[in-house]
Amino acid sequence: MQREIDIVLFDLDDTLHDDTLAFTTAAEEVAREVAAEHGIDALALKDAYIAEAEGFWIRLTSEQVRTKMSQLRATMWGNALTSVGLADPALAERSAVNYNAYRQKYFSLFPGALDLLRTLKARGKRLGLVTNGVSETHRDKIALLQITEYFDAIFLADEVGMVKPDPLLFAHACQKLAGSPSRSAMVGDRYDRDVSGALEAGLYTIWVNVRNESVPPGAPKPHAIVPSIAQAASHLL
Repeated sequence: MQREIDIVLFDLDDTLHDDTLAFTTAAEEVAREVAAEHGIDALALKDAYIAEAEGFWIRLTSEQVRTKMSQLRATMWGNALTSVGLADPALAERSAVNYNAYRQKYFSLFPGALDLLRTLKARGKRLGLVTNGVSETHRDKIALLQITEYFDAIFLADEVGMVKPDPLLFAHACQKLAGSPSRSAMVGDRYDRDVSGALEAGLYTIWVNVRNESVPPGAPKPHAIVPSIAQAASHLL
């Protein structure tokens, strides 16, 4: 790394912890319960919910984060259930509640994540967490992962009124942490959400490419690409 870094911003889901494992496993548990009760295809329901959830996060806007996540998840489960022939609002509500409870069982940090946070703090870096998650769900998640103490500031989409990849969000985080983008780094797993906006804002970017994706054609490259959060340490320390 060529520049001096005072501030390190981190994404949360699929960067510091395996959110894909948590949400897909929880979706499977719910789908199997519904299948046992109603005789539908559990895999079809699981896949339908995952498609609903992934589509929602891809299309997320600053307006949508004002809606309660519990309502949004009930809607997503309702759409998934309808796709397998179960148009049942009460079942959708119950599925959303169960899903939220089940996924918490699988919250865990990736290997190397906690060591990296500890080392950066010990070296006097100011750390920020920048996520498109909302306070209704993510404050509890951060607490369950036991990482609150390592961050000087936490930026949740509904609390700041902005969503990644808005470059203003990254600039805002740097300002709140009393630094400048030119002396800050962003670490995240999504090129389109974490890297592109941070590059535009002038930050040093580390793409934790857990899905082995390619940089979009014609798009600017991150400053570093690593396969896991553990490998990000060599570009920050």
